[in-house]
Amino acid sequence: MSIRTVVVDDEQLARNELCFQLEQLADVEIIGQAGDGLRALEVIDALHPDLVLLDVQMPGRTGFEVARELVDRGDPTPRVVFVTAYDQHAIEAFEVNAVDYLLKPVEPARLARTIGRVRELVAPPPRSGALPTALQADDLERIVDLVAQRHGRREPIAVKVGERLVLVQPQDIVFASLVDDVITVVTGTLDGAASCRTLDELQSHLDPDVFWRVHRSHVVNIHKIKEIVPWFSRNYILKMKDSRGTEIPVSRSQTKRLREYLSL
Repeated sequence: MSIRTVVVDDEQLARNELCFQLEQLADVEIIGQAGDGLRALEVIDALHPDLVLLDVQMPGRTGFEVARELVDRGDPTPRVVFVTAYDQHAIEAFEVNAVDYLLKPVEPARLARTIGRVRELVAPPPRSGALPTALQADDLERIVDLVAQRHGRREPIAVKVGERLVLVQPQDIVFASLVDDVITVVTGTLDGAASCRTLDELQSHLDPDVFWRVHRSHVVNIHKIKEIVPWFSRNYILKMKDSRGTEIPVSRSQTKRLREYLSL
């Protein structure tokens, strides 16, 4: 029996990579994809998958919020596997019954083991007893608490500048941008390539109350905005406090949040 699967991640490259790995597993059928939390709920409602691979950090609604809504509905829910950029110690702490977690970048062997767990869960139950239940609300609360604890400790970010690796304190970052599959981290005095493969991964090391994903390709430190410039269709351009005064566009979905925060 094929495991009918939906892949949810706001970064197209991450979805492509995960789908490619899933396609190497004979009993997995990818029936849909989504790039944000709201779209994920629509796809799940329409397709009724057995499994959802769900990114944790997404615009609009996080993976936790999507999973919680599925649980609150009270209907039969798909099996949920969270995909996250938190480090291995956090991942091990997240282990709960009937739910698994994949660490970005996802390793094929680890993915295969996860699908093995899911395969047992979606198989017809043996006569002697039932299989573990699907994702439960108390599991989600435990995960959210662990994430909150993780956010309390911030570690320096390794940035490659020329031939050197420089450790940058998160509070010194002005913004980070994804260009040509390379994440550039900019401070007031330097810029270089981060070791992270995705902006999602970089954000997991930063304070979400300070660093906003104002655009699909840009994360900014809201304390390092020098000027806000009105743009077309009531959107904004952010002029940052780096040495070049870099201008960062604000997406339509983040414009409302910015207006509310600054009382514009």
